Amino acid sequence: MAQQQSPFGRVVLVTGPESLLADRAVNKILAAARAEHPEVEISQVEAPRLEGGKLAEITSASLFSTARAAVIRDLANLPADLTDDVAALATPVEDLALVLVHGGGVKGKALLDKLKRAKVDVIDCPSVKNWELPQFVQAEAKRAGGSIDADAAQFLVDAVGHNLRALAAAVSQLLSDGESTTISMTLVKRYFGGRSEVTSFAVADAVLAGRTGVAMEQLRWAMSTGVAPVLVTSALASGLRGLGKLITAGSGLREADLAREVGVPPWKLKSMRTQSRGWDQAGLASALRIVATADADIKGAADDAEFALERAVLAVSRARHG
Repeated sequence: MAQQQSPFGRVVLVTGPESLLADRAVNKILAAARAEHPEVEISQVEAPRLEGGKLAEITSASLFSTARAAVIRDLANLPADLTDDVAALATPVEDLALVLVHGGGVKGKALLDKLKRAKVDVIDCPSVKNWELPQFVQAEAKRAGGSIDADAAQFLVDAVGHNLRALAAAVSQLLSDGESTTISMTLVKRYFGGRSEVTSFAVADAVLAGRTGVAMEQLRWAMSTGVAPVLVTSALASGLRGLGKLITAGSGLREADLAREVGVPPWKLKSMRTQSRGWDQAGLASALRIVATADADIKGAADDAEFALERAVLAVSRARHG
């Protein structure tokens, strides 16, 4: 979207699974609308709760303002009877800034295709790959007027995890509490060092490498320090999927290409190769089923989440060969 282009008389489709980026895109459009027309009337609604009368109300001329902005979120779950009405909104209306937000996926794709064929403006918000997260952290620091080097950014990712909102909040905290606009490794370790030593990914790395005793010790320590159980199952699933991609990847790929294929930073490949020596496709498939069961258990199917995780770690270890 061109910086100087008015948000009014336009329809913008914000699409993709990364909600932080989508929210920022919407906020940027609304900020531009307020800057151009301070009296703009803004309406924000969830598509599943939308009905015909409300749709007409938020997209028609306002009695109280000369300009209007409307945001319709969760377009994938729009009621079926409103699909044609929303598709008709692809024709821009003067003095209306219309933003449609779709979280990606195939649900509601027919409506997306209609909107795109109508040449609405599209802002893509794709998921950030794991190996891109340190770069996201560096960009986030720059966005806030600061800086962080690659090693400190990687340490922060290892400590905080892969959630963009959590990473953005961590960068904001470090810049707010630091004495300069440069986020140093010392500062990151001061705030997040304890978390990086025992995280869900440390548990996953240990069990995938066959170090069951270490994995159990790390798991119990992680639980005692407040690591959410769902983060452990997520890390295990991510690690197993990564090993699956590694052992099925074609030969002859360059390190950088292989890292992109697997979805990890290049430095991670060395440890993953070591882990992969004890796994085959059957073992990985079995381990993924175990983790899926554990994930369901900790989300309510079992009474004791910690016991469910310990049982899963032991079962995943048994699925490993050698």
